[in-house]
Amino acid sequence: MKPNYNSITFLGTGTSQGIPIIGCTDPVCLSNNPKDKRLRCSALINYNGLDILLDCGTDFRTQMLRENKANVDAVLLTHEHTDHVGGLDDLRPINFIKKQDIPIYGLNRTLDDIKIRYSYAFSKNKYPGAPGFQLFPVKDVFNIKNIKITPIHVLHGKLPILGYKIGNLSYITDASFIDEKEMDKIFNSEILVLNSLRLEEHHSHFNLDQALQVIDKVKPKKSYLTHISYQLGFHEEIEKNLPSNVFLAYDGLELNF
Repeated sequence: MKPNYNSITFLGTGTSQGIPIIGCTDPVCLSNNPKDKRLRCSALINYNGLDILLDCGTDFRTQMLRENKANVDAVLLTHEHTDHVGGLDDLRPINFIKKQDIPIYGLNRTLDDIKIRYSYAFSKNKYPGAPGFQLFPVKDVFNIKNIKITPIHVLHGKLPILGYKIGNLSYITDASFIDEKEMDKIFNSEILVLNSLRLEEHHSHFNLDQALQVIDKVKPKKSYLTHISYQLGFHEEIEKNLPSNVFLAYDGLELNF
């Protein structure tokens, strides 16, 4: 029997500027539908009782307070862009509650960026109120407390970044290309989370058509689109035209798997 406590909560489903964008007068930015308001892209997975954060962007504090969440056992970083790592300092209260450093996993390049960006967290004479991180480079499959994590190597334009598979859930954001070997990792996932920036093509993100092509190829039971810009359109209008097993994720959406 499948455990009923494995879940994913979408903390944010927006692109790097969120929706609405400051000063934007597009009708999607002005929408009153809560599902059209998107904070920066992130998710919190609870798997076998472990809270695993996927990216930690600049809206992290707001997201955790909104969802009444107060624990992170580990962080998986897809890459080092600010909308995915800009909230790491806000892990401090969780450090203080747990009285321990928080493990952070990512590519060597991403972790090197974290050391520079948050140099005060790694200082020899660290200020007592600074956050505490343990950095772990990712290459191949690894375990966090006996939970198998499979990295999915994809391209974000020309930049190599990571997606992750935990159990039968695959999470990929900011991708613009996935090769055949990595596609095999996500084939027949129960849930596939995949980025879909807008309708028009983009140099470093899947657009809607490209995301749907990936979904059609790997055939997950259900797919949820994330990292969405206002240029994709209104949530309700886009979702009603999607295939029956494809949905737009929205901030606060929680799924069991």
